[in-house]
Amino acid sequence: MRFYQQQHPFYCGVDLHARSMYLCVLDHEGTTLLHQNYAADPGAFLAAIAPFRDGLVVAVECMFAWYWLADLCEAHGIPFVLGHALYMKAIHQGKSKNDRLDAAKIAGLLKGGLLPQGYVYPKARRATRDLLRRRSFLVRRRADLLAHLVNTNSQYNLPPLNKKLVYPGNRAELDLAARFTEPSARKLVECDLALIDALDGQIHDLELHLVRTAKVDDAQAYARLQSIPGVGKILGLVLLYEIHDIGRFPAAGNFLSYARLVRPQLESGGKPLGFGNKKIGNAHLRWALGEAACLYLRCSDRAKRWQARTAAKHGPAKTLGILAAKLGRTVYHLLRKREVFDENRFLAS
Repeated sequence: MRFYQQQHPFYCGVDLHARSMYLCVLDHEGTTLLHQNYAADPGAFLAAIAPFRDGLVVAVECMFAWYWLADLCEAHGIPFVLGHALYMKAIHQGKSKNDRLDAAKIAGLLKGGLLPQGYVYPKARRATRDLLRRRSFLVRRRADLLAHLVNTNSQYNLPPLNKKLVYPGNRAELDLAARFTEPSARKLVECDLALIDALDGQIHDLELHLVRTAKVDDAQAYARLQSIPGVGKILGLVLLYEIHDIGRFPAAGNFLSYARLVRPQLESGGKPLGFGNKKIGNAHLRWALGEAACLYLRCSDRAKRWQARTAAKHGPAKTLGILAAKLGRTVYHLLRKREVFDENRFLAS
């Protein structure tokens, strides 16, 4: 957890919503100078903070609408701090809650140096990262529709589908008229197939755009990531855009923690209390590194032998976690040192 601890003459806490925002401005002594609700409008925000512009820092809790406020502060040279939503909830959750109290608490945490920071993803690549996440959403919806097709076939106790419907050629050979005699059931399957075909086209177009954009943004880092066996164009894209700047992690351990590849232990009075919240971190990175571990085992005989030795000691499930953490550490050093993957060094450690 990183706290924002720089000192400023004025501290502005913003409880931001889609159409409104509550501002609370404190001075360095903790005196409230402004405490008022405004429309979520750039002009209204700039007019409200105008008397405190010199030496002002702005903080907002991480929620879906923070993009425009971060870009506005950057354009006008105002320091902007993004509060980590999960950590802030643990710190300032109280009996009473409203916009006025939340804005004051954010400003107070900011002034006291206790505001946990989130990463303000730069504007230049933010839309591309969001587009990549949208592609993942569409892939999951396609998987749901494919599963529904198989379940519908089982519902009517029909012969099993011998070919995988994820491939368009196999879908074309599916004889709906002969398989589904009930008109409504046949219409249901036709609807699913139409949606799957439409998603196929959208996913293909998105992947072409994302690969071209990655080669413009950072072709060398993208190529280094794909030098890892099992990391193809999609996993390379996820790693590239979810990490963005490897320099923001001072050590490999910080990166592994961000990627949800560590088990945070809780302790009090010298007694272990279990493990902390493993959901704090980047879920997309955790998925990508887990997938990379499985694919690496599939395509490397040396990795399979390593897995057999490690599984005898730790078990199969923990072995996959160990391998994902090893790959995460490798990704960190590849990007940090600007090297390509070396399997001899990877398996020797």
